[in-house]
This record gives sequence, structure tokens and C-alpha cells, in this order.
Amino acid sequence: MNVRISPSWNALLSSEFEKPYFQALTAFVKKEYSEHTCYPKGKEIFAAFDKCPVEDLKVVLLGQDPYHGEGQANGLSFSVRDGIAHPPSLVNIFKEIEEDLKLPYPESGNLSRWAEQGVLLLNATLTVRANTAGSHQGQGWETFTDAVIKCISDNCQHIVFLLWGSFAKKKIALIDTQKHCVLSSGHPSPLSANRGYWFGNKHFSKTNAYLTSVGKQAIDWK
Repeated sequence: MNVRISPSWNALLSSEFEKPYFQALTAFVKKEYSEHTCYPKGKEIFAAFDKCPVEDLKVVLLGQDPYHGEGQANGLSFSVRDGIAHPPSLVNIFKEIEEDLKLPYPESGNLSRWAEQGVLLLNATLTVRANTAGSHQGQGWETFTDAVIKCISDNCQHIVFLLWGSFAKKKIALIDTQKHCVLSSGHPSPLSANRGYWFGNKHFSKTNAYLTSVGKQAIDWK
């Protein structure tokens, strides 16, 4: 795996790339991509970082795994490529935005437009084997992305962390809640949302209210 990451992130994370766990992870990912179909494309593994430089960072939205269906994953958590049907969790995200901000339901599920405004769409695991959910968990990605979250907490100011679901909520241990805003709720997946743990959390309006309160520009969530 050739680590190609934007210079601003490389300055913060370069020491991680030299650690033994990351060297082992690199070997694993290279082998997987050479022997199996994996997602996202190799050049998009670090897309979340490339589309959201550190100096622009305002929000961290944590997902768990990339989508494992053909043509879906584009390196951004919860996001799909233009023209791809919206997965159920993304549908519920857009429904909450509709209700919270009175914005129309979008045609495209490509969330690059959020990333380019300072939303780090970070999956805990950055790669996956096709049609095999969770297949690249436990290989070192979680160690790396935990280090990313801790690094952001330590080096940035007034970041909004959106933690959805029990997996994401555990990451609060890595975040200095005195200097950042943490918003947590149930996961937008149908299993959680249909039980009343997602809809009505108003995280999008709350995020913008916090950002404007600290002198940052709000996110256009449409």
C-alpha cells in the first residue's frame, strides 16, 4: 500500500506510518488487493484526508467500514458514488437533514461536497473485501484511525465529533470534551432508526450552531 496522503495530514501522521503495526497493515492490504476485489479503489483509500485538509477541518463524522458492494465505496464514510442507489443508512441521514434543516432530499449520495467544506468522513476501517462486510477489521486500521482521532483532539480546536451508534460512541475516550463538541446518538441504520434512536437528533443544526458560536462557517448540508 503506497501511503499517498495530503501534506497537511502527513505532517501530523507520518510517525504512524513507520510503526510496526502499520507496516503489517500495509502488507495485508497489498496482499488483499492483489488477490481479491477490494474497496475502495487503491487511490481512494485515503480520500477522506485528501478532500479535507487539516487546516479546513471542522467536523469528524465516524463510520465503521466502507460499503462492500460493487461501485459503492469512494473512500468517504456513508458516501457513495454519483448515480449509485443510496444505502439505507444514508437514506436515513438525508431524511433527518430534511426534517432538521428543511432541505430537499438530494439526488446524489456522493458526500464529497461535505468533505470539501471541512467534514472528515472517516471510517474506522478504510478498506474491505468485496461482498464481505468487516473483512479488514482487526488488521490495524482501527489502531490507525484511533490515532487520527486522538491527533485531531490534541492538535485542533473546536471540532465537532459526530458519534453515531455504540461503536462510534466508544471513541469519546480519545476526545478532549473540554475543547471539542461531541454529539452522539443511535446509528442511522434502519435497525436503530426504526427503534427511535436516530430520527430527531438534530445533529446537523446543532453542528452548525456550535460552529457559528466559535466563529467558524456553518456546513451547507444539502
